[in-house]
Amino acid sequence: MCFEDEAGFTRRPPRGRTWVRRGRTPVVTISGRRAGRLSVAGLIAIRPGSRTRLCHRLRTHPAGKGKRRSMGERDFIALIDGTHQLVMAPIVLVSDRLNTHVSHAMRELIAEREWLRVFLLPAYSPDLNPVEWLWAHVKRSLANLAVVALDRLETLVRNRLKRLQYRPHTLDGFIAGTGLTLTDPLSP
Repeated sequence: MCFEDEAGFTRRPPRGRTWVRRGRTPVVTISGRRAGRLSVAGLIAIRPGSRTRLCHRLRTHPAGKGKRRSMGERDFIALIDGTHQLVMAPIVLVSDRLNTHVSHAMRELIAEREWLRVFLLPAYSPDLNPVEWLWAHVKRSLANLAVVALDRLETLVRNRLKRLQYRPHTLDGFIAGTGLTLTDPLSP
């Protein structure tokens, strides 16, 4: 079973609480409002008897009008294919209702894969997706961090995700945070 979601990162850092001397409010100015965007698709894979795994795919979108600023169907299916090769088992994918996930092109790509079954989460239910907890964790680690270039941001996000790949208990905590119980209904 796999849970999938996507997130976007820009050079403008997420705000976080910090400590500073009283009366000295820290101010960090960020320029380059149109400096591009980093899109990340993440997938948490759960398999009985195996450790929880994290797979991800990053895509940098340079600034400019008329250019795509999110991941496409081919990016998502490449992530799913990579996960399938990693776990070497059929995949039950739980995903949100992003327009890219329910598009006609995506339905055709899914139909070509007999080992893939897709279930969509109800609308407006991010609390049921453990990958949302993953994004909160990564963005919290990047809070108040101003980066100069988009490639530096990509390196930082890739580093944070790589660390989480080696922490299956943290990934299990994201799943527990949803309140979902993942047990086999047929087992005694």
